[in-house]
Amino acid sequence: MSGSRARRLAARRVARRRAARRGAMVVVASVVVAAGAVAGMLSASGDRRGPDQAGRPEVTASPRFAPLPAVPSASPSVVESSASASSGTRPTPSPSKTRTVRHKREVPVPGRLYRHPDSQVLAWVRANSGDPRHEVIASRIADQPAAVWFADYSPDTVTARVTAVTSGGAEQGRVPVLVPYAIPGRDCGGYSQGGAPDLAAYDAWIDRFAAGLGSGEVIVVLEPDSVAQTECLSAGERADRFASLARAGGVIKQANPRARVYYDAGHSGWNAPGKQAAWLRQAGAASPASSDGIFSNVSNFHSTADEVAYDRQVLDALGGPASLGAVIDTSRNGNGAPADGEWCDPAGRKLGRTPTLDTGEARIDAYLWVKLPGSPTAARAGPGRSRRRTPTTWRRRRRRCPRPAAAAASSGGPGRRPAARGSR
Repeated sequence: MSGSRARRLAARRVARRRAARRGAMVVVASVVVAAGAVAGMLSASGDRRGPDQAGRPEVTASPRFAPLPAVPSASPSVVESSASASSGTRPTPSPSKTRTVRHKREVPVPGRLYRHPDSQVLAWVRANSGDPRHEVIASRIADQPAAVWFADYSPDTVTARVTAVTSGGAEQGRVPVLVPYAIPGRDCGGYSQGGAPDLAAYDAWIDRFAAGLGSGEVIVVLEPDSVAQTECLSAGERADRFASLARAGGVIKQANPRARVYYDAGHSGWNAPGKQAAWLRQAGAASPASSDGIFSNVSNFHSTADEVAYDRQVLDALGGPASLGAVIDTSRNGNGAPADGEWCDPAGRKLGRTPTLDTGEARIDAYLWVKLPGSPTAARAGPGRSRRRTPTTWRRRRRRCPRPAAAAASSGGPGRRPAARGSR
């Protein structure tokens, strides 16, 4: 082979090797480009994973709430992202991958009731720490919030005494329950007789009572028995009393617009709902300017279920705005009223439902202990007696419940009402 031919063959071999190298470089470049494209698609798919990727608050951010922290996915995302990449479609976040936070609606919690630190039951508890009944009486009776009565006609001091109660409730953020009980001719001259000397004096006394109510929320149980027990009055006397009661409710609500005033509806074993509603209407109980509704069962024993049904019937017959409600005294109705109709400290009674402003019953605003069990003779006879006497368990059966009339004037409670209509 000549030298020139050998040189040509060598040059061709060099050219072939160079071409092979250039082809390999093209293949490598193509692989790199393809790998970069796949990586870019994986990255783009991963950016749309929502809470799976930290640092992407815009996915879960809410216009009202701060972004939630990232939450790890339950399974790896590579397979899902690869599938999305291979399909050539833009991946859409699955609803299951984004956590939805449900915020409960804020429901106002009713205020708690106020327990005044001065009561005869509390005085007994403090003075009888060694008594074997002490613990149960302290926990089941003395610790419960109860109404505070203003039963003596003392116009010079009533404002200060009311202020002491309402300011105490305001300091604790709790709702006091007050019972003005000074209507003239109360209890129809029975064992709880007393009160103001006449309606003009009562009107002035109520003005002073209202002056101590402050500006916080307060419940006023206005004059127990003042509407239900008016058979002893003439038509003119009844009309005058009702006018004075209507005025009293208006004065109280003007003095403190947050005061809730409830009018006397007796109880389910007394007047018929229609009759009671007619009297209540005359007394201003249907007007929101003077009334928030009615109360029933004060110091009595009728079951809560009976009172709920009765109060709704009275409210329906009363008319007025739908906002009118009822409060029920549950302090001693745990066993219901006795079958024989006994009203005078009957045996076998029990505590009723504990006081609350959240009854869960339509139109029933509260269960209250208007008359604290064991009062007012708790210090003398001792609370917890199975047949304890209270000012509200005496009426006209002097044989069974003897009581000096003078004692009733400062007792803080009305006389016992009949357990069944027409019974005395």
